[in-house]
Amino acid sequence: MTYVLLQNYWWILIALLGGLLVALMFVQGANLHLGNRSLSDTQKRMILNSTGRKWELTFTTLVTFGGAFFASFPLFYSTSFGGAYWVWVLLLITFVFQAVAYEFQNKKENLLGVQSFRVALMANGLLAPFLVGTAVGTFFTGSDFTVNKVAITDPSAPVISTWGNAWHGLEALGQYHAVLLGCTVMFLAAILGSLYILNNVDDEHIQAQMRRSVKLSIGPFLFFFLSWTVILLVRQGYAVNPEGVIYMEPFKYLHNLLAMPAVLVMLLVGVVLVLISLWQGAFSASRKGIWFAMPGTVLVVMSVFFLAGFNDTAYYPSCTDLQSSLTLDNSCSSYFTLKVMTFVSCLIPFVVAYIAYAWYQMDRKKITAQEIESTPDKY
Repeated sequence: MTYVLLQNYWWILIALLGGLLVALMFVQGANLHLGNRSLSDTQKRMILNSTGRKWELTFTTLVTFGGAFFASFPLFYSTSFGGAYWVWVLLLITFVFQAVAYEFQNKKENLLGVQSFRVALMANGLLAPFLVGTAVGTFFTGSDFTVNKVAITDPSAPVISTWGNAWHGLEALGQYHAVLLGCTVMFLAAILGSLYILNNVDDEHIQAQMRRSVKLSIGPFLFFFLSWTVILLVRQGYAVNPEGVIYMEPFKYLHNLLAMPAVLVMLLVGVVLVLISLWQGAFSASRKGIWFAMPGTVLVVMSVFFLAGFNDTAYYPSCTDLQSSLTLDNSCSSYFTLKVMTFVSCLIPFVVAYIAYAWYQMDRKKITAQEIESTPDKY
């Protein structure tokens, strides 16, 4: 196992975790329907109990995603999580509100009212996907930071990464290309949520509302996704020459896509699967669109990560100082650390198998109104 092989292996794992995180954000998207006035309280609780069985998977994947970055590419973790911390703090706050809302909204001790907690869930449904998408968008637009590894030897201020402004990540909201990706992920989560509820909840009125929601989300989703993709393929990118010097290359990400046919195939297959899910959710009688949308989402997100990090590309570029931009080579852990973690990662298939089994057991029976009205074990 060479050092370069281990770096690439861990970037693939991080890309996979990123794809799974976005796919599992159907929980956030589904909770947006808690504000649908055409649904009764019982129907909203059916949706709530459907997502309530899965929200821990999304949060655990988010934590695992951050942990994998910390262990394999610690310089990115210290730079982004330590510099652009407002983005990550807001993201975690929305997830904390989500956890509290699930637990307490229907308890007798709830002093804030059910609607307050449902608003918190809907806020999580909007902000979490948007913030994740915008943060990943900065992989292509760049961020305002500098890196000085020599500073670690300074006992008075051993800080390697320094953020260049007081916004600490919120300045990404002024980068239209990053915002386009944030909006894309937000509408994708809404579509995934509708497709999941369509499959998991046995109620004709809810199913009709989910199909209507998919139809309404298709236009904005395709607009934001296509706009982001076209701009990505024609914009300059942050390339790395054999000596490790970072420079701007016209059409860099288009060159990456053409230079990596496997990534191009992954992207096209993922897009086709998502389009099939949109057709099934909006214009057919099928309820299985989610099973096309989730693997399609994973493939597309992984392709985006590969475009950002492979083929001699700086995956976390600096707008302030080009040579401070982070690459797989200059931001990774030691060879020993990556090697040990690679052996530990062999346990991943067993974890995935357990999650699949638990998912099957939870979804073996569809959510019904009778269940909500009769069982005490519900959200």
